[in-house]
Amino acid sequence: MIDPARLSAYIASRICHDLVSPVSSVTNALDLLNDPGDMEMKAQAQALLEDGAEKAGARIQYLRYAFGSIGLNSGAADIHEARKITENFVKSHRPSIEFDIQTDHLSFSHVRMMMNMVLMAVDSLPRGGVISVRIRNEAGGMTITLTCKGKRAKLRPDALKALTNDEPEDGWRPENIQPLFAKMICDGLGGELTASQGDDTVIFMATGIRAEG
Repeated sequence: MIDPARLSAYIASRICHDLVSPVSSVTNALDLLNDPGDMEMKAQAQALLEDGAEKAGARIQYLRYAFGSIGLNSGAADIHEARKITENFVKSHRPSIEFDIQTDHLSFSHVRMMMNMVLMAVDSLPRGGVISVRIRNEAGGMTITLTCKGKRAKLRPDALKALTNDEPEDGWRPENIQPLFAKMICDGLGGELTASQGDDTVIFMATGIRAEG
C-alpha cells in the first residue's frame, strides 16, 4: 500500500491540477481588463473572467467534498445539494450527467464515494459524453453504478490496476492516484469497486456498501 505521506502529496497535486485551468482563465482575464483596449476585447475578458470564476468555484466546492473533511461528516447528506454540487462540477468539464437515485438516505460517506466515482467517470470521457448515476439499496447493501457513454470512452489501464490494488508500471503519480483513493473509500465502507469497458462505454460499480455509510 502507498505511503500515507505520498498519498496526501499526490492528492494535493491532483486538486491543484483540477484548479489550474479555471484559475488561469481568471488571471488572464484580469490581465486583459487592466490593459487598455477596445470595448470588444474588454467584453471578451469579462466573459472569460466570469466563466473562469464559475468553474473554479464549482470545482473547489466539489473537491472539498470529494477529498476534504465534508465527506467525513456523520449523519445524512442533503441529496439535492449533493446533486447540484456534482452537476456544477461536471458542467465545468466536457461530459453531462444524469441521476437515478432511489434511496431516502445518503450519508456523507456515500456522497463522497459517488463523487470519487464521478471523478473517474469524467477522466474516462475525454471527448465528452453522458454519465448516468444509478443508486439503489439492495439486499447486500447499497449499489452505486456509473455508466459512462461517449465517443472514445476509455477505461485507463492505470485506473483498472488501482482498483485491483496493483501499482501501475510507472508507479503512483498525481495523475493516477485518484482511483486508488476511491478504492480506499469503498473498502472503508465494506464494499467492492469494479470497472469494465465496452464499446464507447465504461461502467464503474460499487457494490455491498454499508447502509449506514
